Amino acid sequence: MNRGVSKRAFKEAAQGYLFLLPTLFVLLFFIIGPIFYAIYLAFHKVQLLGVSSSEFTGMRNFTRIMVDNRAHIAIWNTVKYVIIVVPIQTILSMVMAAVLNAGLKGQKIFRVIYFLPTLTSSAVLTLIFMWMFNQSGLINELLSAVGLPIYNWLGDPRVALNAIMGMNIWSTAPFFMVIYLAALQDIPSSLYEAAELDGANAFRKFWNITMPSLRPVTSFVVIMGLIGTFQLFDQSYIFSAGSGGPNNSTLTVVLLIYQYAFKNLGTMGYAAALAMTLAVIILLATLIQRRFSKEESLN
Repeated sequence: MNRGVSKRAFKEAAQGYLFLLPTLFVLLFFIIGPIFYAIYLAFHKVQLLGVSSSEFTGMRNFTRIMVDNRAHIAIWNTVKYVIIVVPIQTILSMVMAAVLNAGLKGQKIFRVIYFLPTLTSSAVLTLIFMWMFNQSGLINELLSAVGLPIYNWLGDPRVALNAIMGMNIWSTAPFFMVIYLAALQDIPSSLYEAAELDGANAFRKFWNITMPSLRPVTSFVVIMGLIGTFQLFDQSYIFSAGSGGPNNSTLTVVLLIYQYAFKNLGTMGYAAALAMTLAVIILLATLIQRRFSKEESLN
């Protein structure tokens, strides 16, 4: 009896792993394999084109980051982008969800309108914003129409990264708004009814009921926002034609990794070291945020 059960269990397990083979193949060759290969590249000087070669360099690629001025600029631009975009898009998405969940007339139409930017590709959105900030674009046309001087927005390093920030907040906040909206509908209405009996106004109900109930969702939104913003690439690449300009104002870590990996031959190992550094930064930021959210829930 036990032998028959063991044979049946072995057969079921073998069938299960057989069905898992395609997924395991994808994980091994397209996720796990490249991760280990990137770690290998980070400790080597690698030439992949022409006569391929590999030379072990130890920590030299990582120490190079300490003296690379462009790496410092890219890290600072990325950190500044994260610090500004993540809180604004989180708060904005929460407020938008609360407004749409308040039972306003025509709220279903507004939900569709607010979500439309998320459905548009980031490349198209970048091109639209570039047209708006162009010297002959919409913003300068409006300024000229009211008699104000026009401005070279795309050529000003103080404006370029801020334009990308505004574009990403506008396009990503509706996505997180939908997540908040689903969470808001799970909050029991009896809590709000009890608060009304105690004389609480709309602000007190939002502060004392809505926000504490949304704390797990807020933690998820912040973590997803951190991961997404640290990986900023396509908007910066299109905005600056891959250069990170003007004056390195839109240079991000991922764009710098792309430049070292695919534009400067022979620096693939250094690009891999930058990628590993970025992965560690994202991991630390995520762990800090999770620790902070756990302490908040305990308090």
